Amino acid sequence: MNVAISLADLVAIALFILGLHYLNAPPTARLGNRLAAVGMLIAVIGVLVTTLGIGWWAIAIGVILGGTIGVLAAVKVKMTAMPQMVALYNGAGGGAAALISTVEYYVYASGSNPIDPVISVSLILSAIIGALSFAGSIIAFLKLQELMTGRPITYPGQQFVNGILALSAATIAIWFVATAGTLPVWAYPVLLVVALALGVLFVLPIGGADMPVVISLLNSFTGVAVAITGFEINSTLLIICGALVGASGTLLTVLMGKAMNRPLTNVLFGAFGAAGGSEPAGGAGGGPQNVRSASADDVAVMLAYAQKVIFVPGYGMAVAQAQHSVKALADQLEKRGVKVAYAIHPVAGRMPGHMNVLLAEANVPYPQLLDMEDVNPEFPTTDVALVIGANDVTNPAARNVTSSPIYGMPILDVDKAANVVVLKRSMRSGFAGIENPLYEMPNTSMLFGDAKASVDALTAAVKAL
Repeated sequence: MNVAISLADLVAIALFILGLHYLNAPPTARLGNRLAAVGMLIAVIGVLVTTLGIGWWAIAIGVILGGTIGVLAAVKVKMTAMPQMVALYNGAGGGAAALISTVEYYVYASGSNPIDPVISVSLILSAIIGALSFAGSIIAFLKLQELMTGRPITYPGQQFVNGILALSAATIAIWFVATAGTLPVWAYPVLLVVALALGVLFVLPIGGADMPVVISLLNSFTGVAVAITGFEINSTLLIICGALVGASGTLLTVLMGKAMNRPLTNVLFGAFGAAGGSEPAGGAGGGPQNVRSASADDVAVMLAYAQKVIFVPGYGMAVAQAQHSVKALADQLEKRGVKVAYAIHPVAGRMPGHMNVLLAEANVPYPQLLDMEDVNPEFPTTDVALVIGANDVTNPAARNVTSSPIYGMPILDVDKAANVVVLKRSMRSGFAGIENPLYEMPNTSMLFGDAKASVDALTAAVKAL
């Protein structure tokens, strides 16, 4: 029996690794998800068999509830809400690790023997990291769902308070390990509360523009917490799978930081976007004033007689659910012999790969999705760059305004195109709260309105030409 369970765990681990590998490229991403799902099914069956029927009903209830929530989420949750859902799922993983550690602690505490040093270290670390990841992910969800402001929330003495909380958690952790888990009854709950508070205060000062990096970092935290939990319950499956999640999340966080040309410490403690962003809505209010507005018919003529058009998607496209409309416009342009491509910035949207997922849903050909380093050399020979709600990743202030919060961040060089058309609802600044001088450049025109309605109008106007 033990050999069969170990073999099943090995197969599940192999499927998880293959799933991660296939997620490296859009064409194989669906296969990667399916392989990982099969691996999870095998892992759950292995757990059921391992328990030998003890508590099977509790596991069955968990599987039914979790499966139902997963299916409903897959069917009901819009693509624009994927970042929020990722944050919630990530928080659930961290919370589960913390809960397992809590249960294991009280099981050990009810006995008379001291806790093994390895187990005591595992218990305390998975509790702290899991609770921190849970609380931080919930705050990330609230920011992304706009149930609270996406701007950084700062206050005097913030770093001091965070330092005190971190020191308190470290003190209790050291005390726990040094005494082999024989803490006063109040100490462990206090540790959980401190870790939860630290998770909340850790994410509050981080602005919305940095949410993709934060989600990735919290994901790595959850992976580490799950891996450590594996030592507590002697699960090789949890150790390896948690390590995979932690390593991939850490690697993605580092890569995204490099893509923004900002060290992780700046992301976590820089309060990016704390200033600005108070411009009123409306094409005539706040922000840049010397902008040139265009009609859909004017832009349609520009597009129809171009040789090369590059679409630059951003969160504006996501929130308007305009990806299918963008694909329809691209199809019309290609029928006229126009070369079409899509410029994908690593941190466009509100989670890693956000634009890739949306455009894949609209069946945009994968070779047309160009990464920043591949597409930037194309802009100088581009007739029209059509920017759909991408504010911060097209902001030329990142290149030449040293006082800008995004100075030094690599951007999409849309301003080097012969013509730039920006689709926006208003002149309100982007999620980072930073004004964009691109809108006042002589080669830029603004097409105001809902992104989907504007793109549909462009498609109709191109057809009519």
